Amino acid sequence: MMNNSLNIGVKNISIKTNGIENFKGYLKEIILSSEEYLKKLFTKDELEEFYKRIYYINQIKDTKEVISAFTQEYIRFVKEKYQKQYRRSDKQLMRFIYEKESSLKIIWGDAYNVLKGLDSESIHLMVTSPPYYNARAYAHWSNLNEYLADMRKIIEEAYRVLDNHRVFVFNVGDIFDNDNLFTRSSWGKRRIPLGAYFIKIFEEVGFTFVDDYIWDKGEVQSERHKNGDKPYPFYQYPINCYEHIFIFHKHRLDKTRYPCPVCGSLKVSGNAQSERGIQSWECKNNKCFLRSKSNRGKRFSLKTIMAQVGQKEENVINKELIKKWRRDIVKFSPVIKINSKGENILGHTAPFPEDIPEMAINFFSYPGELVLDPFAGSFTTPIVANKFNRVGIGIEINKDLFRESILQNIQKKVGLFGKVAEYDYE
Repeated sequence: MMNNSLNIGVKNISIKTNGIENFKGYLKEIILSSEEYLKKLFTKDELEEFYKRIYYINQIKDTKEVISAFTQEYIRFVKEKYQKQYRRSDKQLMRFIYEKESSLKIIWGDAYNVLKGLDSESIHLMVTSPPYYNARAYAHWSNLNEYLADMRKIIEEAYRVLDNHRVFVFNVGDIFDNDNLFTRSSWGKRRIPLGAYFIKIFEEVGFTFVDDYIWDKGEVQSERHKNGDKPYPFYQYPINCYEHIFIFHKHRLDKTRYPCPVCGSLKVSGNAQSERGIQSWECKNNKCFLRSKSNRGKRFSLKTIMAQVGQKEENVINKELIKKWRRDIVKFSPVIKINSKGENILGHTAPFPEDIPEMAINFFSYPGELVLDPFAGSFTTPIVANKFNRVGIGIEINKDLFRESILQNIQKKVGLFGKVAEYDYE
């Protein structure tokens, strides 16, 4: 997101929507080539508001900066127009999300209800590990189908809330339990492949499955399935020593015309989708700074604009982090939560390691962006987001159980460097 201080008091500017006399320099050239398309996309009032938004660009001298500023303001304005289609967002909740006084935000409430209160495509990255089916005393369902139905509702809302062409990193492991679909007796226990079920749900909701990192958790501690006294066929079973870290992309097909990243013009034509859900464009502005020998224009998509705008020195990812995650089997230890005295030193029963959000945040977001964990637990994701200069947001339903331990964990990891804010969502 751009942070521009020049765009102050623009509502008092007198803007005419039937001409280009409001603009000068290269911004005027962009409007000259784009006005036909702007008038088709925006109503008269919307176009007047947009011209007010971009008026400050007149003061920018560098052509590349003019193109960048126009492109980002246009993308933001189109996004706001799209967001207005969803009428159930909670304005007070969104004010809490966007206020700049805090960089680590705690939302107490049910994940599904909170997500319903958020603007569409307002979150830049999601990272979470869901409550596992009947694995904790505070997270129980009558049967596996009921659990998966609840998870689907939340994932559907997450799809709406996640920004377009962005990423959801989802950590889940298989479990050994009774699905309660056929019997409740002890022989009904089996290995339940939660990972497989979640891939199907995500893809049916609209996400694209991209990658599956296997988190190798090391040597197992469980004695289950050991069967040391029966070294015979049909008695040997492995113990689960890994979890999935799924990478899902959201690509909502958006046929809105976007500016050429080279010249800023909206004089572009639609190409075929570069992949499912990603609309590709080709610049048709003959005055563009980049034309091929056959006079073809720049080909691009909203996704490439988003990815290339962040190719700056300050966003270079640490080489060691890239090396660590180069293979799709990655070994690191789980969080040690029980000390030698049998005490839970974190106060939460299901923490996950910082390695996962560290990778996700560095690989799939930019500084200043909003990172959300819908099942925040011990708030590892928001804590790590804060560490890397993102805004970390976590949703947790069990305030009475975990508030004290969560605040202690945040204080221990973040200290005075992060400003923490809490919000009770009814």
